[in-house]
Amino acid sequence: MSDVTTAIAPARALRIGPIELDAPVVLAPMAGITNTAFRRLCREYGAGLYVSEMITTRALVERNATTMRLITHHESEKPRSIQLYGVDPATTEAAVRMLVEEDRADHIDLNFGCPVPKVTRKGGGAALPWKTELFREIVTRAARAAGDIPLTVKMRKGIDSDHLTYLDAGRIAEDAGVAAVALHARTAAEFYSGRADWSAIAALKEAVTSVPVLGNGDIWSADDAVRMMAETGCDGVVVGRGCLGRPWLFGDLSRALGGPTAATGAPVDATLGFVAQAFRRHAELLVEFFEDEDRGCRDIRKHVAWYFKGYPVGGDTRAALATVESLAQIDELLATLQLDAPYPGAAAEGQRGRAGTPKRPALPDGWLASRELGSEASRTLAEAELDHSGG
Repeated sequence: MSDVTTAIAPARALRIGPIELDAPVVLAPMAGITNTAFRRLCREYGAGLYVSEMITTRALVERNATTMRLITHHESEKPRSIQLYGVDPATTEAAVRMLVEEDRADHIDLNFGCPVPKVTRKGGGAALPWKTELFREIVTRAARAAGDIPLTVKMRKGIDSDHLTYLDAGRIAEDAGVAAVALHARTAAEFYSGRADWSAIAALKEAVTSVPVLGNGDIWSADDAVRMMAETGCDGVVVGRGCLGRPWLFGDLSRALGGPTAATGAPVDATLGFVAQAFRRHAELLVEFFEDEDRGCRDIRKHVAWYFKGYPVGGDTRAALATVESLAQIDELLATLQLDAPYPGAAAEGQRGRAGTPKRPALPDGWLASRELGSEASRTLAEAELDHSGG
């Protein structure tokens, strides 16, 4: 960003097990977003750990073709990071063991933070830590199967304000041998609405003392990351929607948090030409990832509004970019833009992606009646493990 002064925090490398990151920054898994192409693009701008899309454990164990594609990393991606979603201890353990034995990952994260109704309705994601012993068994068996590969946990505050789980879950995960815990400071009921409760990150940091605690929620700029770490004492930040259409945010974060670009890298001057170049590079990487130009160009369409938010790009051009079918067509459209247009400031800042609205989470019948897993809840979870979506 031009004309913006970002505070520089003291250099703070982040160690997750044997992995030492130059900057305490993690890319949050986002379905349909954090594929190899986007991870490579973010890595070109900055330092950190770049995590895959969420992978379903049963689909992985059964070697679903789509899943196997999603866990494949480009040779330039090091360390390789994969996030798993599972609700069954044995299946999760088998999935972790498979990744380790076949040398497919250098870091594995377990998802206990997804608020999407189709996941929580069957007791998965942010709903699962409510069942304390089930959560303990999954994490313990996964950490044991991971061996020397660091295993981490990402979670939310809980189901809603009356059913918070994060402090118990953090302590359980720490005792189980995880290498770090990350907290999205919202409940499942809040989805992505309102403001993240950073005080919860501070509370978790006080409760979990032997492994790093990472904070997630409302990091739209490098200044936000610096402020979160200062206010909460967390050891690093996890960035999701804030980097949509702004992969160079990882360069800003690296500079602000004392990473390798702090001394040598200049702040980004995000002119329209700079943004257009990043958009074109993203499309190129997507084509390479899908090994299909039409498929790659169809995938870049959903990124148009994020990249060009606040910039002087007319409605007709935006519409045309959102229907592109080839790289040549992208080049033609980008050539018509006022490429020297400066960074638009506040118009390009703030929230990105859908926030949703607070709502009662979808849960299995009787889920909140007990923190123990009854027979009916167990059957519901078995159905959740039949998800073959491949991610």
